[in-house]
Amino acid sequence: MAKLWAVIAREYMERVRSKWFLFATIFGPVLFGALLIIPPLLALRTKASDDVANIVILDATGAGLGDRVAAAIPRPFGAPEPVVRVVSLDTLTRAESTATHEVVRDATRGYLVLDNYTLAGDSARYAGRNASSIGDMETLTGIVRQSVLRTRLAQAHVDSAQAAAIAALRPQLITERLSEQGRSGSGMVNAFAGFGMAFLLYMSIILYGQTVLRGVIEEKNTRVAEVVVSSVSTDTLLAGKVLGVGAVGITQQFVWFTSGILMAKFRGPILLALGAKPDVTPLPHVSLASAVILVLFFVLGYIFYSSLFAAVGAMVSNEQDAQQAATPVILLLITPMLFLQTILLNPSSRTAEVLSWLPFSAPIIMPLRMIVTSVPWFEVALTLAGVFAACAGAVWLAARIYRVGLLMYGKRPSLREVARWVRSSN
Repeated sequence: MAKLWAVIAREYMERVRSKWFLFATIFGPVLFGALLIIPPLLALRTKASDDVANIVILDATGAGLGDRVAAAIPRPFGAPEPVVRVVSLDTLTRAESTATHEVVRDATRGYLVLDNYTLAGDSARYAGRNASSIGDMETLTGIVRQSVLRTRLAQAHVDSAQAAAIAALRPQLITERLSEQGRSGSGMVNAFAGFGMAFLLYMSIILYGQTVLRGVIEEKNTRVAEVVVSSVSTDTLLAGKVLGVGAVGITQQFVWFTSGILMAKFRGPILLALGAKPDVTPLPHVSLASAVILVLFFVLGYIFYSSLFAAVGAMVSNEQDAQQAATPVILLLITPMLFLQTILLNPSSRTAEVLSWLPFSAPIIMPLRMIVTSVPWFEVALTLAGVFAACAGAVWLAARIYRVGLLMYGKRPSLREVARWVRSSN
C-alpha cells in the first residue's frame, strides 16, 4: 500500500506542478466567466446597422403593408427613409430586376418583397448586401411579423390602437422542472447544464485518459519503467498511474465547478454594475446524493477508459502507433456524444435508456439524464453496478497486458499476441 501511495503521489505532484496544469486550471474559470459576462454585454450593444432603412420595399399585397413596414423601420439621424414601391404581381419580376440593379450600383442597401404569401403569414423575401447581417435580418423579420399582424387585424376591423397592442405582445414560455425533491429549477437551464456536464465529462475522460497513455509510452521510451518495476509490481504501477492522474482531473474539476458556481451566483450584480439587465435563471438543484453519484460516474468512467488507454500505451512504443491502436477506445468514447442531441430532445426515450445502461456510454449519458429528467433510483444503482463491473474487467484486462507489454519494445503486437499475453499472464 505504501508503494501504491508513493506512485499516486508521484503521478499527482508531477502533473499538478506543471505550468500547463496551472494555466488550464486558471484559464478555465476565466473563460467560463467571460462566456457568462461578455455575451449579454454584446447583446446589449448589438443592434441593426445604421443603414438598415436604406432599402426599397416592393409592396405587391395591395393592403398597404409596405407603408406599415416602412414606418416601423428604425431610422437613425441622417439615415435615408425606406422607399416604398407599390407594384402588382404582374410587374413584380420587373420591379425586382430594377431593385437588383440599384443594389449593384450601391444606390440602396437591398430590397424587401412583400406579396400575398407575406400577407398570408407565409414568408417575405429580402435581397441585399446586408443579407448576412444577423442583426439587420432579425430587425426586418420582427418588423414584418408585427406589420402583417397589424394589417390582418385592421382587415378584421380591429381598432388600430388595439391592433398595435396585440402585435407588440411577445409571450415567453418559462419552464420549470419538477422532480421527487420538488422544484428543480428552470427546464432550459437544466438542459444546458446537462449538456455541459456531459461534454465536460467527455473532455475530462479523453484528456486524462490519453495523459495516462502518453505517460506509459514516455516511461517505455526513456526506460524508466525498467527501473520502476524492479521495486514496484506492474499492477501497483498501473493502479498508481491511473489513480494519480485521476486525482489531478478531480482537482481541476473541483476548481472549475466551484469557480463556475461562484461566477453564476455573482453574474447578476456584475452585469447590473456594467449596465446590462441580467436574466434571472436559478441554478439547477443538485442534491448531495446526486452530486456524489455524478462524481462516482466520472471516477468509474475515467478508470474504465484510462485502464484501456494504459493497456494501449503498454502495447506500443511511439505516438504514431498509439494513435492507431487507441482508435477503438476513442470511438467507444465518442459514440455517446453523437446521441446527445437526440437524448436532450427526449431523455426518456428507449435510445436514452439503452445508452445509459451500456458501460462504455453510461458515465456520460446517465449524468445527463439525471440532470434533465427524473431517473428511478434502482436504474441508477444498476447502472453504477454495471459500470463498476466493467471497470473491474477493464482493469483486469489492462493489468495483464501491462505486465507483459510494459517491457516489450519493437513492432506493435497483433491481437493474437495480445490475447496470448492475457492468457499467459499470472
